Amino acid sequence: MGDVAMTVPVLRAFTKQYPDVKLTVLTRGFLAPFFRDLENVEVFPADLKGRHKGFPGLYKLSKELKQLDIDAVADLHNVLRSNILKQFLRNLPFKQIDKGRKEKKELVTGKHFKQLKTTHERYADVFRTLGFDVDLANPVFPPQAILKESVLKITGTKKGKWIGIAPFAAHESKMYPLEQMKQVVKEVSRDYKVLLFGGGQKEIERLNGLE
Repeated sequence: MGDVAMTVPVLRAFTKQYPDVKLTVLTRGFLAPFFRDLENVEVFPADLKGRHKGFPGLYKLSKELKQLDIDAVADLHNVLRSNILKQFLRNLPFKQIDKGRKEKKELVTGKHFKQLKTTHERYADVFRTLGFDVDLANPVFPPQAILKESVLKITGTKKGKWIGIAPFAAHESKMYPLEQMKQVVKEVSRDYKVLLFGGGQKEIERLNGLE
């Protein structure tokens, strides 16, 4: 979910700089709200637990995508499923994100200590390889949303500065250790109201331990 959310500012920059280009975002249906305020962007929901499940399902998905008359594919995920789709869509220009795994490994092991390219820039690079020179230097932000009453009952009226922290990930290796996160929350809460995000009873119980 975090990776999907990080694509939004890049897509917003793209749509502002290339308003005549239509973007179709292939993602899971429950993630569609991330893109609802983007102009000239449509979401094609992938049913990975249903009709698009497994190898036969991905083949069916590729046939459905071909009907959209797509001119090129920008793969911002570069995982097994998208690589399979690449084979099914091999007649289209298909550019994929360079995740910079080598540079990240060198940073973690101490071989090279230097600032790495941000994920946003890596997303933009994919579009650049397709001929769209996306500039992220001057980001455009959407209007501030008005919170619903049901949300305000949980958060309270906004006073001061808020910061949201989502400490969990699909894979344990991608999570910051919870004991260290507890210290982060403690430090940040001195100057900000901290909103912790999680889902399911198990994560809620672990979040309660961070408060």
